[in-house]
Amino acid sequence: MSLVSAFVPIWILTAVGYAACRWGLLGEAAASVLGRFVFHLAMPAALFLALSRMPLSGFAGRSLLAFGVSTAAVVGFGWVGASRLFGREPGERPIWGMAAGYVNSANLGIPIATQVLGDVSFLAEVVLLQVLVVTPVILVALDRHSDPAGRVRVRRIASLPVRNPVILASLLGVACSATGLHLPSTASASLTLLSGAAVPAALVALGASLHRTAPSRAGPAEMAKPAELAVITALKLVAQPVIAYAAGLALHLSAPQLLAVVVCAGLPTAQNTFIYSQEYGVGEAVANRAVVVTTTLSLATLAAAATLLG
Repeated sequence: MSLVSAFVPIWILTAVGYAACRWGLLGEAAASVLGRFVFHLAMPAALFLALSRMPLSGFAGRSLLAFGVSTAAVVGFGWVGASRLFGREPGERPIWGMAAGYVNSANLGIPIATQVLGDVSFLAEVVLLQVLVVTPVILVALDRHSDPAGRVRVRRIASLPVRNPVILASLLGVACSATGLHLPSTASASLTLLSGAAVPAALVALGASLHRTAPSRAGPAEMAKPAELAVITALKLVAQPVIAYAAGLALHLSAPQLLAVVVCAGLPTAQNTFIYSQEYGVGEAVANRAVVVTTTLSLATLAAAATLLG
């Protein structure tokens, strides 16, 4: 299967989700329900199985370093640029940086990795990097700016692995790999069946979410300016994969490793960006539009990147 043809099922299932939502076949809550199913059940099962079966020595250190360099560069530029270019308040800057450089490694990353890369091993490492390193930095900054006294709720940050099923499943998978623990055949078979639903359900949910158009509650000062969306989109879909590619070349990655790093770096803005913006009440309009715009355009930019590297 060529790299371009690998995207065809992704486009088809996304279109099916959009059409089903448009024609009212799945109900108004389809995108939300499917998204929760993927996030809380199917996706954790897929990541747990991938990590539990991968030896710790198999972690791609140089590839993950190249991805990490691109993430740090783009998130940092977005964080600073939100203030320097668009005058965003301190509390909004972490969301701006997250919108620019925090990839959707779960809902869209799993089907992309499965179809284009053939497995989710490197994607699982990306998930760990984001949830164990990048997410705490973002949440600490948001906590600090949301508290009148500038305090950080350490207990809340520390409990994140327990409250987030993706993080919990990833940590359990690493623990099983490190200890050599094997699940009973019945449990393993059940998780395999559940993980098989992650890709199609995630893509149908993606299509359904693209059809939803909710009116923005943001005031004039909070509205996402077209220039802001253009910069965020350029950082997310162009700058981050280009930086990842340059870092990969400098680290002498092989062609398959470069493809994996660039494809993962080119994934769109994660929905967690909007979830965190809602929870802390900052940058909601920017986060919402960034997720929609980058998700819509990413299927084309990812296909182009995969074709060039292929």
